[in-house]
Amino acid sequence: RVLSKTEVLGRLNYCGFEVTRQSKVDDLNFVFARRVRNAEELTQRYYGLLIKLKRCGKDGKRFNVYKFRTMHPYAEFLQQFIYQQNSLAEGGKFRKDIRVTTFGRFMRKYWLDELPMLFNLLKGDMKIVGVRPLSEHYFSLYNKELQEKRVKFKPGLLPPFYADMPKTLDEIQASEMKYLTECENKGQFKTDVRYFLLIIKNIFLGKARSA
Repeated sequence: RVLSKTEVLGRLNYCGFEVTRQSKVDDLNFVFARRVRNAEELTQRYYGLLIKLKRCGKDGKRFNVYKFRTMHPYAEFLQQFIYQQNSLAEGGKFRKDIRVTTFGRFMRKYWLDELPMLFNLLKGDMKIVGVRPLSEHYFSLYNKELQEKRVKFKPGLLPPFYADMPKTLDEIQASEMKYLTECENKGQFKTDVRYFLLIIKNIFLGKARSA
């Protein structure tokens, strides 16, 4: 089968290579890479519609988040590479993210990819309102104070992002800090109810959409 550009780069990263240069000659794409570490322990790779991703949870524990696939295979190994190449776009998503498929963008826009996360809610890994469950790389971009506050609470299906609609990473961190501080001072239940109403209002009246 034909491999997507994302899968080629992702496989190289998975096997311990660092991509140093890319070049296109006529219709052929060339990738130059060098080995920088040993390959990761071999695990079975899945190409199906349902995927599970490691995320940071309460008390710093890692857990599997379930989603419908919106990216090419091996895309999860390219997060740091995409960030280094393109940084972040408005809303905190990765700019020019080649990992996302065309149909995947449609699913993300209407949160269809997040439906399997209801299983995480039933398992008790997550709650209805709360900060996003982040990958280790994205979590490392946050300041230390916010990291410490984040791990005190379970992540949620509906993040405070949709209440404040921040645009930059700094604004996203400020939004989450405000929410978590209110949880500490006024109680989780009362804060979550207030944010739930704000989020629903923004989604149905403000027509907020996922990036």
